[in-house]
Amino acid sequence: MRPVNLNRRSFLQALGVSAAAAAAAPLLSSCTSSADDTAAGGTTPSGGGRAVKLGFISLTDCAPLVIALEKGYFAERDLNVTLENGKSWPEVRDKIINGEFDGAHALYSMPFSVATGISKIEGSAEAQRSMRIAMVLNNNGQAITLANDLAAAGYGDLEAAKETILGAGAKSFGQTFPGGTHDTWLRYWMKAAGMDPKADGFEIKPIPPPDMFNNLNQENVRGYCVGEPWNARAVVQDKGFTAITSQDIWQHHPEKALVVGNAFATERKDVLKDVMLATFEAAKWADDPANTAEVATIIGVPKYVNATPDEIEARLGGRYDMGADIGEMTFTEDRMRFFRDGLVNMPRKAHALWFMAQYVRFGHLPAFPSDASALADEVILSDLYAEVAKEAGVTVPDDDMKPFTVKLDDTTFDPANPEEEATRS
Repeated sequence: MRPVNLNRRSFLQALGVSAAAAAAAPLLSSCTSSADDTAAGGTTPSGGGRAVKLGFISLTDCAPLVIALEKGYFAERDLNVTLENGKSWPEVRDKIINGEFDGAHALYSMPFSVATGISKIEGSAEAQRSMRIAMVLNNNGQAITLANDLAAAGYGDLEAAKETILGAGAKSFGQTFPGGTHDTWLRYWMKAAGMDPKADGFEIKPIPPPDMFNNLNQENVRGYCVGEPWNARAVVQDKGFTAITSQDIWQHHPEKALVVGNAFATERKDVLKDVMLATFEAAKWADDPANTAEVATIIGVPKYVNATPDEIEARLGGRYDMGADIGEMTFTEDRMRFFRDGLVNMPRKAHALWFMAQYVRFGHLPAFPSDASALADEVILSDLYAEVAKEAGVTVPDDDMKPFTVKLDDTTFDPANPEEEATRS
């Protein structure tokens, strides 16, 4: 593996993103149905080199992988990367497990949901525990959206949210994957507000992220938790408002990760390391506010997020129109972040234990898994991350397994005693 050649990168970008993209241009221009194919989940290859297939979902936080491809960071490392729209998180899960995807932009908690049986799959116990987390792709930037007729809930007001939602009989909500991050933010918020999905008769439906707004618009749900830009779209279309952002639930929480199959991590470790090194470079570039407008333009096209730059750019830059006459809010250090001097990207065992504690609190699991610590060690590729970070010149934080505080209910989680959180009311 070679260090990044800045002169070569500048040369490639000056020529129009990358030599690989330039070489592919005649083929793409001759294929009249390519836009429709990619919008429907087709593939986008990066050019010659070692073949890697990565999945993604149409969300703003797929940006590090898209930028790594479109800006030539993958090509610089002799990687022929294909990005494929997985359309839904269950499809992404299945394709990582069966090896169709080497890895993907995926929910940080997905491997733990699958390994503990919350998200059920067909196959062996070995398959159930075959997903690995190589690095985190972003912090922050998700939200809970409510329909406009629930505007009395306001923003971040737990008491008003409970009174308004229960008073209106608004019992149908969307999340994206059982045991996933959006499922967790939604249930954590409800529990903090004194709402009990089971006792209060809520129906919490798994819905693919790009379909969230349409379900709200058609009144199939009264609210949802999802990543951007699908919360912004509800505001732009004047159908919903942001009741709370995920950074106001837990500031700098882990969100999406580069999740890979165990076979890729063990049998093609050198290739995975180069994928990670390229993703580091892309994450740094995308995290720079000076590049926000360009990121929004690059990822907004139909084959990726399929949203207008206006729906993506403002919230990516931390400027939120909350809707429902709530006004505007600005997030700076806790906007959606992709790098933050390396603080974003290290996958932390403590965070894995926190998610598994929430699974008990929410009734997904009857008790805290006795092998939770071993599972976290198995899933998180800590040694590989440290090795790649050192080569990239990225400092590895020393905060893992230290207590941290969740902002919404001002609760401190001690990873040395996760059972305490698991049994908290």
